[in-house]
Amino acid sequence: MIVLEFKARVKPAQATAIDDAIRTSQFVRNKALRYWMDSQDVGKYDLSKLCKALAEEFPFAKKLNSMARQASAERAWSSISRFYEYGKKGIKPVGFPKFKKHSRSVEYKTSGWKLLGPKRIKFTDGFGIGELRLIGTYDLARYDESLIKRVRLVRRADGYYVQFCIQVNVQVQSEPSQKAVGLDLGLRYFIAASDGTVVETPQFYRKSERRLNRANRQKSRKYRKGAKPQSRNYHKARNRYARKHLRVSRQRNEWAKSIAYCVIQSNDLVAYEDLNVKGLVRNRHLAKSISDAGWSTFRRWLEYFGRKYGKATVAVPPHYTSQDCSSCGKRVHKALSVRTHHCPHCGYEADRDVNAAINILRLGLTTVGHTGSYTLGEIGPLAELEQSC
Repeated sequence: MIVLEFKARVKPAQATAIDDAIRTSQFVRNKALRYWMDSQDVGKYDLSKLCKALAEEFPFAKKLNSMARQASAERAWSSISRFYEYGKKGIKPVGFPKFKKHSRSVEYKTSGWKLLGPKRIKFTDGFGIGELRLIGTYDLARYDESLIKRVRLVRRADGYYVQFCIQVNVQVQSEPSQKAVGLDLGLRYFIAASDGTVVETPQFYRKSERRLNRANRQKSRKYRKGAKPQSRNYHKARNRYARKHLRVSRQRNEWAKSIAYCVIQSNDLVAYEDLNVKGLVRNRHLAKSISDAGWSTFRRWLEYFGRKYGKATVAVPPHYTSQDCSSCGKRVHKALSVRTHHCPHCGYEADRDVNAAINILRLGLTTVGHTGSYTLGEIGPLAELEQSC
């Protein structure tokens, strides 16, 4: 399964229609969630039946395509089923389903849209979105229209995008490299490999922080407290601020994607730390640096490329990997500020992160198969980032 993304050339009237469709999709999802909260023994099919009742009760909900309403109900059920699953497994925080306040997408299945050509699509529901021209380098003519299972309209700070979920095989055969590597993720180095290779942290947010703060101040100056509605200049400044953040996030994602691709292509087995990033960002002194590093994004891309190219990616527990000596195995306690590992027992000396990477590789070699936290179905949608235009 791959996802191709194109930017859409949208007229003002079409933008208004797309926003109405997104709000209606959010309304259906929230109604489905409220129905589950107020009733007992509600299942997935009960939420699907609710979509028809909402269309009969609310005229604006009837404008949305029936399969788009079902897709919104499926989103609600996805959060509900995840809540049940986490509760059974004892995963905390359990994550009680929440109502959506600012949705940015509406999803269609196999109806409500029609391809007019390789770069043109027409939406046929009651909102009158009409025909959209797609901008991108990929050609939809390579794929049969029956393989397109979902079409999603996404609103971002820099415009509107159309995503096509296409059912094709993403497995690629590659030649084995006869190599294995352990990766230690850090703040000083983005990754430190067991072979001594290190990659510096790019710090995209830190480098753009002054421009982001300036844009945020400009946005705040144009906000008049108590003024309703807010001024047009305020919304322009807010959009400029959002586009700067979007640029930083895209830089971080492309960086993590390129590094993960190179690591997978160069090795047959990749071992990395199973870090609890949500817990680590609670440290108020390191939260900004940890978020800027993008460890979770890198891990998702690493596991996605591992599945795609048939390479083993192993997540190992990070406990004491920096403290244990990779030469003799003795535990040498040291503070986080100590960046050099020196073992008093065997005299081995190396960079702290490289020593940890060797221990991570040793732990990874004891594990057989793919033990990442993401299944193939969960990481499949990541192809939208790889194939985006």
